[in-house]
Amino acid sequence: MGSAASWLRRGALALAVCVFGYTLVTASPHLDRTQTLAQERYGASAAETVAAWRALMAEHSNATDLDKLRVVNDFFNRRIIYELDPVVWKENDYWATPLEFMGRGTGDCEDYSIAKYMTLLLMGVPNEKLRLIYVRARTVGAKTEAHMVLGYYPEPAAEPQILDNLITSVRPASRRSDLSPVFSFNSEGLWVAGAAQPSADPTARLSRWRGVLDRMKEEGL
Repeated sequence: MGSAASWLRRGALALAVCVFGYTLVTASPHLDRTQTLAQERYGASAAETVAAWRALMAEHSNATDLDKLRVVNDFFNRRIIYELDPVVWKENDYWATPLEFMGRGTGDCEDYSIAKYMTLLLMGVPNEKLRLIYVRARTVGAKTEAHMVLGYYPEPAAEPQILDNLITSVRPASRRSDLSPVFSFNSEGLWVAGAAQPSADPTARLSRWRGVLDRMKEEGL
């Protein structure tokens, strides 16, 4: 299920569906606004994290895509503490913006994936190469649980590189046999494995994602 062939087969069979018609404009983000909001909403520690985030993006703006994947994955995995939504947000399932994630300094797998996705966009990685991927993750005792990772696709049908908060390194999908992809998405489309027809109502399925996109715009992204 988690082999490279599985990921490639699911990608080849996937059907791209227009989700919201959102286009993220990252050429002129208002990161000074993001910085100000970090200080106002969350305090000095959050403002320091956002400043470090901005410095990382500036320092590595001319790096290769693979180097960008590595430094972004390291930044969030090392700086942010994993915690479940009911503890952080008093909700069963909340998708945080990068500012909210860095401001609280804690979050779950969706929050890590969204923050990494947006950061790589800001660093110039093309949107069509990035997808947030819902997977089934095999855990101790052969149990599986829902999980989200970020995938980088050098080409549309290529094996993705996987950025995950569960492990420190970026690895190709063929080395993540513990993950089985279910569907993937970004700001422009939804890919459902094996689908022959478009989803009936993809916006309802991913309403939390629409909310994150709206809040990011308000926060300077």
